[in-house]
Amino acid sequence: MISITPAPSFEVTMSLVTYFLVACVLLSLYWVLASSEKKLKSPINGTETKRAPKVDNDTIVPLNDFDWATTDAIPYRPFQNKQHVAMGVKKMPKMDWIRMDKGYLKRLDERLEIMEAHPAESIGSGPEVNPAIEELYEELMLDYLPRRYPTMFALKERMLYNKITGKSYSVELSQLSHDDMLRNLGENVEEDFYFMCPDENDEPRLQGWLACFPGGFLTTSRKGMSMREIHQPVPGYEQRIGKGADKVLARLGGNEYIERYNWSLQPDGEDLFRVDGNNFYPEQGDEIPDEESQVKINDCYLRVEHQTLVRLRRSRAVVFCVRSYMTSLHDIRAEGNGPLLADAFESMPHKLGNYKKRPFWQTQVYKFLRMGME
Repeated sequence: MISITPAPSFEVTMSLVTYFLVACVLLSLYWVLASSEKKLKSPINGTETKRAPKVDNDTIVPLNDFDWATTDAIPYRPFQNKQHVAMGVKKMPKMDWIRMDKGYLKRLDERLEIMEAHPAESIGSGPEVNPAIEELYEELMLDYLPRRYPTMFALKERMLYNKITGKSYSVELSQLSHDDMLRNLGENVEEDFYFMCPDENDEPRLQGWLACFPGGFLTTSRKGMSMREIHQPVPGYEQRIGKGADKVLARLGGNEYIERYNWSLQPDGEDLFRVDGNNFYPEQGDEIPDEESQVKINDCYLRVEHQTLVRLRRSRAVVFCVRSYMTSLHDIRAEGNGPLLADAFESMPHKLGNYKKRPFWQTQVYKFLRMGME
């Protein structure tokens, strides 16, 4: 006898269809979310990382157990990505804006000497920028430093007390000149600050600075310049970065922090105050040598700048913040990154390589970085 299986009821059929549709929707949603997590190359070790989640920049988590004296400098290695001429910006949390490590006191001493010996080059104020200087001073001295680093700073009766140096600084703006504010910042943090203030057309222009560690240009000669004008000597900037940089600045909102990196070779010592010599300017009469200069490897350093941008809420000025890191080529090779750095320098476009002064040292530096590969 043949048994006949009854057909599923209409209700059962619709339930199966519904389950199938829901499963398809959930699967599609998963793939959308997964694909939206773009992979990024870490500037620290070159490994792939997921894009960081959105961060509330009004929240600053205090580092209650932070010990600056045992904290190593962050080993930024942006050359591993080989992005030679690119804006390369990404969002960052406000908490990571100002960094501290065990080189703190040594570099503060350097900054004090520079501000004393080169006041005009290191300190820049004026009517156009003074409101922005006041705003940044309050942001850092009255709020960020004592909140983020309570083991290093404390507010006491309208004074910021630096527990490491033993010095105190007024946070009453009426008691300070704008040069005083910049100098006080220079005595407490290692970052340099360049103030880009909007002109009558709302274009940011350099109007003030705290520049103890400039990376190869005289700050006073750039006053009043726009971002494009400042970077005009950089090969490829106008063609590959200019429009993107303009868009980034135009879209930058108040309390939004973004970061990028710049890197180069400094072949003549680790001092950070450089108003010339680090770059090649043919328009100023510089010439490529027929033969390489003789370099001392012991004096060669990878110079990395961790650069951040933020637009201040009240003044609407864009603050370009630069923290510089120096690593000897001996250390780069010891950590196994010598060949990678040599490849990165070698793969630079011709004009950019000239700008970074590659023809002055390339053969000797490549040989050292690749030593042991034969």
